[in-house]
Amino acid sequence: MSRGYIEAYAIVSEDGMLAEANRVMPRSLRYEADQRFFEHGLDHADVLVHGRHSQEQQPRSPLRRRMVLTRRIPALAAHPTNPLALLWNPVGASFEQALEALKAPEQAKAVVIGGPDGFALFLDRYDRFHLTRAPHARLPGGIPVFPEVPRRTPEEVLAAHGMIPGPIEELDRVNGLTLVTWRRAYPRCHRQ
Repeated sequence: MSRGYIEAYAIVSEDGMLAEANRVMPRSLRYEADQRFFEHGLDHADVLVHGRHSQEQQPRSPLRRRMVLTRRIPALAAHPTNPLALLWNPVGASFEQALEALKAPEQAKAVVIGGPDGFALFLDRYDRFHLTRAPHARLPGGIPVFPEVPRRTPEEVLAAHGMIPGPIEELDRVNGLTLVTWRRAYPRCHRQ
Protein backbone atom coordinates (compact mmCIF):
# COMPACT_ATOMS: atom_id res chain seq x y z
CA MET A 1 0.00 0.00 0.00
CA SER A 2 1.24 3.45 -0.90
CA ARG A 3 1.76 6.09 1.72
CA GLY A 4 1.30 9.77 1.01
CA TYR A 5 1.56 11.90 -2.07
CA ILE A 6 4.43 12.11 -4.57
CA GLU A 7 5.26 14.96 -6.89
CA ALA A 8 8.34 16.22 -8.72
CA TYR A 9 9.86 19.49 -9.91
CA ALA A 10 12.20 19.66 -12.90
CA ILE A 11 13.42 22.35 -15.25
CA VAL A 12 14.84 21.11 -18.55
CA SER A 13 16.49 22.54 -21.63
CA GLU A 14 14.96 22.37 -25.10
CA ASP A 15 16.66 18.99 -25.57
CA GLY A 16 15.36 17.56 -22.24
CA MET A 17 18.51 17.99 -20.17
CA LEU A 18 18.62 19.16 -16.55
CA ALA A 19 22.38 19.57 -16.16
CA GLU A 20 25.62 19.69 -18.11
CA ALA A 21 27.72 16.53 -18.49
CA ASN A 22 29.57 17.43 -15.27
CA ARG A 23 26.18 17.19 -13.42
CA VAL A 24 26.08 20.93 -12.73
CA MET A 25 22.96 22.93 -13.56
CA PRO A 26 24.09 25.73 -15.90
CA ARG A 27 23.05 29.38 -15.69
CA SER A 28 20.93 28.81 -18.81
CA LEU A 29 18.50 26.83 -16.61
CA ARG A 30 18.39 29.26 -13.69
CA TYR A 31 15.46 31.64 -13.74
CA GLU A 32 14.04 33.63 -10.86
CA ALA A 33 10.41 32.76 -11.75
CA ASP A 34 11.18 29.04 -11.75
CA GLN A 35 13.16 29.28 -8.51
CA ARG A 36 10.22 31.00 -6.78
CA PHE A 37 7.81 28.32 -8.03
CA PHE A 38 10.23 25.56 -6.98
CA GLU A 39 10.88 26.97 -3.52
CA HIS A 40 7.16 27.47 -2.89
CA GLY A 41 6.59 23.80 -3.71
CA LEU A 42 9.40 22.65 -1.45
CA ASP A 43 8.03 24.72 1.41
CA HIS A 44 4.93 22.49 1.35
CA ALA A 45 6.82 19.18 1.23
CA ASP A 46 7.26 16.84 4.16
CA VAL A 47 10.21 15.03 2.55
CA LEU A 48 12.55 15.70 -0.37
CA VAL A 49 13.96 12.84 -2.44
CA HIS A 50 17.10 13.32 -4.54
CA GLY A 51 20.42 11.88 -5.60
CA ARG A 52 23.70 13.12 -4.21
CA HIS A 53 24.19 15.60 -7.09
CA SER A 54 20.72 17.15 -6.81
CA GLN A 55 20.23 19.75 -4.13
CA GLU A 56 18.05 22.81 -3.94
CA GLN A 57 20.56 25.18 -2.23
CA GLN A 58 18.01 27.60 -0.80
CA PRO A 59 17.84 29.43 2.54
CA ARG A 60 15.57 26.81 4.13
CA SER A 61 17.38 23.79 2.66
CA PRO A 62 19.04 22.74 5.96
CA LEU A 63 15.60 22.60 7.64
CA ARG A 64 14.09 20.10 5.19
CA ARG A 65 13.79 16.38 5.84
CA ARG A 66 15.22 14.38 2.92
CA MET A 67 16.10 10.99 1.47
CA VAL A 68 19.34 10.85 -0.51
CA LEU A 69 19.36 8.09 -3.11
CA THR A 70 22.51 5.99 -3.17
CA ARG A 71 23.75 2.58 -4.30
CA ARG A 72 26.60 2.66 -1.77
CA ILE A 73 24.63 1.10 1.09
CA PRO A 74 22.47 -2.04 1.22
CA ALA A 75 19.19 -0.39 2.28
CA LEU A 76 18.95 2.52 4.76
CA ALA A 77 21.50 4.44 6.79
CA ALA A 78 21.77 7.66 8.73
CA HIS A 79 23.26 10.50 6.73
CA PRO A 80 26.81 11.15 8.01
CA THR A 81 26.44 14.93 8.33
CA ASN A 82 22.73 15.81 8.20
CA PRO A 83 20.47 14.65 11.04
CA LEU A 84 17.37 15.43 8.91
CA ALA A 85 18.54 13.18 6.07
CA LEU A 86 18.50 9.47 5.38
CA LEU A 87 20.59 7.56 2.85
CA TRP A 88 18.30 5.26 0.87
CA ASN A 89 18.99 2.47 -1.60
CA PRO A 90 15.62 1.57 -3.22
CA VAL A 91 16.94 -1.90 -4.08
CA GLY A 92 17.21 -2.76 -0.38
CA ALA A 93 14.27 -0.87 1.15
CA SER A 94 10.89 0.30 -0.07
CA PHE A 95 9.87 3.93 -0.24
CA GLU A 96 7.43 3.29 2.60
CA GLN A 97 10.21 1.78 4.75
CA ALA A 98 12.37 4.82 4.06
CA LEU A 99 9.52 7.19 5.01
CA GLU A 100 9.02 5.27 8.25
CA ALA A 101 12.75 5.33 9.06
CA LEU A 102 12.77 9.08 8.44
CA LYS A 103 9.79 9.43 10.80
CA ALA A 104 7.78 11.20 8.10
CA PRO A 105 4.08 11.91 8.70
CA GLU A 106 1.66 9.06 7.88
CA GLN A 107 0.38 10.82 4.73
CA ALA A 108 3.65 12.51 3.81
CA LYS A 109 4.00 14.73 0.77
CA ALA A 110 7.25 13.69 -0.89
CA VAL A 111 8.86 15.88 -3.54
CA VAL A 112 11.42 14.43 -5.95
CA ILE A 113 14.00 16.95 -7.19
CA GLY A 114 16.42 14.79 -9.21
CA GLY A 115 18.46 13.39 -10.85
CA PRO A 116 17.48 11.13 -13.75
CA ASP A 117 17.35 7.90 -11.74
CA GLY A 118 15.43 9.61 -8.94
CA PHE A 119 12.90 11.04 -11.38
CA ALA A 120 12.57 7.67 -13.15
CA LEU A 121 12.12 5.73 -9.90
CA PHE A 122 8.67 7.19 -9.29
CA LEU A 123 7.32 7.36 -12.86
CA ASP A 124 4.49 4.96 -12.07
CA ARG A 125 3.72 6.58 -8.72
CA TYR A 126 3.67 10.34 -9.28
CA ASP A 127 0.55 12.25 -8.42
CA ARG A 128 1.97 15.36 -10.13
CA PHE A 129 5.09 16.21 -12.10
CA HIS A 130 5.88 19.91 -12.63
CA LEU A 131 7.92 20.19 -15.84
CA THR A 132 9.40 23.60 -16.66
CA ARG A 133 10.87 24.14 -20.12
CA ALA A 134 13.66 26.59 -20.96
CA PRO A 135 13.29 26.71 -24.76
CA HIS A 136 16.39 28.77 -25.50
CA ALA A 137 18.79 26.44 -23.65
CA ARG A 138 20.41 23.41 -25.27
CA LEU A 139 22.80 21.08 -23.44
CA PRO A 140 24.21 18.55 -25.94
CA GLY A 141 25.73 15.63 -24.06
CA GLY A 142 24.11 16.81 -20.83
CA ILE A 143 22.31 14.87 -18.11
CA PRO A 144 18.71 14.05 -19.13
CA VAL A 145 15.68 14.39 -16.88
CA PHE A 146 14.87 10.69 -17.51
CA PRO A 147 17.22 7.95 -18.75
CA GLU A 148 15.10 7.55 -21.96
CA VAL A 149 15.79 11.16 -23.03
CA PRO A 150 16.77 12.13 -25.76
CA ARG A 151 15.45 8.97 -27.46
CA ARG A 152 12.04 10.11 -26.21
CA THR A 153 10.97 13.56 -25.05
CA PRO A 154 10.26 14.10 -21.35
CA GLU A 155 6.60 14.56 -22.30
CA GLU A 156 6.50 11.20 -24.12
CA VAL A 157 8.02 9.49 -21.08
CA LEU A 158 5.44 11.01 -18.71
CA ALA A 159 2.54 10.14 -21.03
CA ALA A 160 3.79 6.54 -21.35
CA HIS A 161 3.51 6.24 -17.55
CA GLY A 162 -0.12 7.31 -17.28
CA MET A 163 0.38 11.05 -16.80
CA ILE A 164 -1.70 13.69 -18.59
CA PRO A 165 -0.60 17.29 -19.17
CA GLY A 166 -2.35 20.29 -17.71
CA PRO A 167 -2.43 23.64 -19.47
CA ILE A 168 0.78 25.41 -20.46
CA GLU A 169 1.55 28.20 -17.99
CA GLU A 170 3.90 31.04 -18.76
CA LEU A 171 6.42 31.46 -15.94
CA ASP A 172 8.64 34.02 -17.65
CA ARG A 173 7.39 35.64 -20.87
CA VAL A 174 10.65 37.42 -21.69
CA ASN A 175 12.65 34.18 -21.58
CA GLY A 176 9.89 31.93 -22.96
CA LEU A 177 9.87 29.82 -19.79
CA THR A 178 6.80 27.55 -19.60
CA LEU A 179 5.43 25.14 -17.01
CA VAL A 180 3.16 22.15 -17.48
CA THR A 181 1.91 20.21 -14.48
CA TRP A 182 1.32 16.58 -15.39
CA ARG A 183 -1.21 14.61 -13.34
CA ARG A 184 -1.95 10.94 -12.98
CA ALA A 185 -4.63 9.95 -15.52
CA TYR A 186 -6.36 7.96 -12.77
CA PRO A 187 -5.89 8.03 -9.00
CA ARG A 188 -3.17 5.71 -7.66
CA CYS A 189 -5.53 4.31 -5.05
CA HIS A 190 -7.68 2.80 -7.83
CA ARG A 191 -4.82 1.17 -9.70
CA GLN A 192 -4.18 -2.53 -9.65
